[in-house]
Amino acid sequence: MSENNTCECACECGPVRVGQEVPNFQMETYDPKASAFGKISLDELKAAKKWTVLVFYPADFTFVCPTELADLAEKHEALAKLGAEVIGVSTDTKFAHLAWRNSEKLLQSVKYLMAADTTGEISRLFGVYDCGSGLALRGTFIINPDGKLVSSEVNFYNVGRNADELFRKVE
Repeated sequence: MSENNTCECACECGPVRVGQEVPNFQMETYDPKASAFGKISLDELKAAKKWTVLVFYPADFTFVCPTELADLAEKHEALAKLGAEVIGVSTDTKFAHLAWRNSEKLLQSVKYLMAADTTGEISRLFGVYDCGSGLALRGTFIINPDGKLVSSEVNFYNVGRNADELFRKVE
């Protein structure tokens, strides 16, 4: 583990960097729109010619996350019109996502997928996994329809993000 509590062994060749092709990954999901569990993979999104927006956050039932994810929910439809699939990701389970989404009033408008990275494998792939806590830092990654990482932003736990800026980047 490095001084900043992130894993040095993110994957065999380190975390994916801007400009690189992202290897395929798959995660279990909770889909609030359909009120159903499922799976999503990067290969599926590439086949559908979708932009992929991964929004990592530390954990369900935390104080900053619902406001940030509710802000993103307001931009979700506009991002979808641009051809983007928005996926919220934490190391919580799909069941925790369901419980949090249904119990937190600020998340009632969330319609984008909520993905479960319970092993931290995807968080490691993107360099946001904190080995000390087992949580993901706040990271936002934009992957183009060809599977290339075109934008990367990583913030510490207590630094939120701006959905308007994310929309501007995708646009």
